[in-house]
Amino acid sequence: MGQAYQPNADDVTNAVKIAVDSLKENTKEAEIAFFGGSFTAIDREYMLELLDATKPFINRFKGIRLSTRPDCIDDEIVSLLKSYKVTSIELGAQSMDDEVLKLNERGHTADDVRNACRIIKKYGISLGLQMMTGLYGSDFYKDIYTADEFIKLRPDTVRIYPTVIMQDTELANLYNSKKFIPYTLEQSVELCSKLILKFKSENIRIIRLGLHYSESLENNSLGNNYHPAFKELCENKIFFDKITKLIKNYPDKEVDFFEAYVNPHSVSKLAGQNKSNIIRLNNMGYKLKIKTDQSLDEYEIYIKQR
Repeated sequence: MGQAYQPNADDVTNAVKIAVDSLKENTKEAEIAFFGGSFTAIDREYMLELLDATKPFINRFKGIRLSTRPDCIDDEIVSLLKSYKVTSIELGAQSMDDEVLKLNERGHTADDVRNACRIIKKYGISLGLQMMTGLYGSDFYKDIYTADEFIKLRPDTVRIYPTVIMQDTELANLYNSKKFIPYTLEQSVELCSKLILKFKSENIRIIRLGLHYSESLENNSLGNNYHPAFKELCENKIFFDKITKLIKNYPDKEVDFFEAYVNPHSVSKLAGQNKSNIIRLNNMGYKLKIKTDQSLDEYEIYIKQR
């Protein structure tokens, strides 16, 4: 439900009533969501109290979405959740490398993730996986491995959260003692731009990339690798890499004026944040005019000589 404190049944009822009033007739495409990372690990009586509070409204919605730990999933609990019309379960897998999971004290293994995915899919519930890039003990190749292992599990959705170090945490202690060197912002963008295309090619939808903005996050993070518009930076990187490759491979090496065609929704992604891609191309000696082609996919692009 999004609160920092533990909500009770009345909180759930009030939140759902507000959603019904604001969404009007559009609730059929919306889900009631319980997030916090360990819904099935909380006290059973308390969990049922929260689920029971949704019963008067559940037929107005698509269903219930929740997130939980991979090691807190079994046939009994998933069968119970399905009876309450849970339609989506997201697992905080974080990594598929057992050494990384152990170093970060996640409390589960990669096989726990695989087993939980199998059970969730068996009950016909939509599967979501959450990964964290740049964890303590991880690296570029281990993060790519995690993405590849996710793909084998065929989730419906993925969330990608770059690791951000918060003050007064164990990770901060490791960072301050030079035992943990986090990715730079540029390294995170480089990695996650590749992950976008990797999941896209497998028709796996990324429903979140980067952490939600908060003043606390911006003011209390260490390492200078947090950015409030992280996804935008990654998509800018995708298009800059694609267009520079197209330009360098263009048959006529003397041409420096190009028209670039993208989907109408991708114009700003090609231009870059504050037109950063346009400026970089200008500095490389290339002039660019962006045009649209409705037939192109989200990350497709082609160029013509002007």
